[in-house]
Amino acid sequence: MDAFLASTVAVAIAEIGDKTQLLSLFLVARYASRLSIILGIFVATILNHALSALLGAWIAEWIPEAWLPWILAVSFLAIALWLLIPDKDDSDDAAFLGMGAFMATTVMFFLAEIGDKTQIATVVLAARYSETFWVIVGTTVGMLLANIPVIMAGKWLMDRLPLAMARIGASILFLILAAVTLWTALMSV
Repeated sequence: MDAFLASTVAVAIAEIGDKTQLLSLFLVARYASRLSIILGIFVATILNHALSALLGAWIAEWIPEAWLPWILAVSFLAIALWLLIPDKDDSDDAAFLGMGAFMATTVMFFLAEIGDKTQIATVVLAARYSETFWVIVGTTVGMLLANIPVIMAGKWLMDRLPLAMARIGASILFLILAAVTLWTALMSV
């Protein structure tokens, strides 16, 4: 349950103000079918985060166990600092728009997540927690929790969200994960 909760909260907070939320706004403005957009986000996230979590679990198997807590703590710290940098929507996805709401959303979200903070966080969370399935479920739920309100309320919601505070909150969460990881490592020595 720790893997699920940590993954859900980490991704939901980290996703606020992320480029995929900007993509959600764009897709809602382009397509009328909100359900198709939500399903596209779900499929893209499951695929992307499953691959990421499997990579994280694989990395955790190959890295010496004594090194893992230190590498994870540094990774959590790096994500915490990265979260303080605002995202921009710098994608050029016009080629996918003719595919329809579901396919365009699926392809665009999958591509937008490659190398994104939440994908890297998924790799790190899967390396941290042995329950890979719950990391995948948690990061997917976190992604949906962050994007469904944007899809449903659109620009009205984005105009009222304090994005700087959300980035700081997410950064603090990853700092806490780094501290807990280090504390656990030190206590087990």
